[in-house]
Amino acid sequence: MTTKPQTSSSAGKAMLFMALLTIQFGLQPILTRRFTPKTVCKSTVILVQESVKFVLAMSMLTISGELKKAIEGWSISSWLRVAVVPALLYTVQNTCALTAYQNLDGVTFNVLNQTKTLSAAVCCYLIIGRKQSKLQITALAMLFVSALIVEDLLPLKYLFGDDGDGDGKSQTSERKPQSSSHFSHGVLPVLMASFISGLAGAISQKNLQNGGRNPYLFSSELCIASVLSLSVSLLFSPDGERIKSNGFFDQWTMHTLIPVFTNAIGGIVVGLVTKYAGSVRKGFALIFGMVLTGVAQSINDGLPLSLSQVVGGVLAGLSLWLHATNPYKEAKSQKQD
Repeated sequence: MTTKPQTSSSAGKAMLFMALLTIQFGLQPILTRRFTPKTVCKSTVILVQESVKFVLAMSMLTISGELKKAIEGWSISSWLRVAVVPALLYTVQNTCALTAYQNLDGVTFNVLNQTKTLSAAVCCYLIIGRKQSKLQITALAMLFVSALIVEDLLPLKYLFGDDGDGDGKSQTSERKPQSSSHFSHGVLPVLMASFISGLAGAISQKNLQNGGRNPYLFSSELCIASVLSLSVSLLFSPDGERIKSNGFFDQWTMHTLIPVFTNAIGGIVVGLVTKYAGSVRKGFALIFGMVLTGVAQSINDGLPLSLSQVVGGVLAGLSLWLHATNPYKEAKSQKQD
């Protein structure tokens, strides 16, 4: 089956959406950390974010002219079957990701967040039997190593040897000391978010394999389920008491809406990039986004990146490229003589 060549119109859309994804992915960690106060009620941020995503997804569904076709045969039972479990997982993931955004620098967040590729590969294999090629497995190992390097759990001196000055500090001398909450409120939440992302994605794929569901409709269904489940949880959680006492937008500023909207838009743009550019070029957009994160972080903080961040980021980008360009192919039957 041959692939139809892209028209100039679709090629232009692909480039546009790839550029938007690069910008959103690259700047999202910095925007969230800067404009979302640590004292804000995380449940309110996620509720607003999911509501914005719902409006955007339904708008795209309407603009595409596929709304009537998409809702044919829709039922509450089918919505419960395909969307509720992933939505609950994504709600937990969003909470973990927001916590990590607020406590990690942009480069560290984006590198560690790419471990969701590893999580997705493992979960898809266990749940739907999707296999990985040998090069993809190599890429996943590289991704794991990049996370260890960024966190200095695998010091570069052990990989490349000491630089000869005898103090063993050259490769981390530029990096600021980490706070006591760096691991508990930063590294651990982003790793949890990445694992949950892979698990929820695998469950979604299994649920949708035979459904032919419109992706915008599915996104809308996830948003509704997330909003409803989180709203119910507020009846029993400290966040609910806080909202009741201090109001829904306690500790919010107008700037808090910036990362909320960019995050919501990012979810839509990912789907558009996949549609018009494909998963391989989506991987390139994410790589460029990681480069943008490094540049923006250096400018914003007024400090150069540490060597471990640079090496870890490059290794993570290389692993994304290797994984995206070497998909698993079923072994061909034995050739006849």
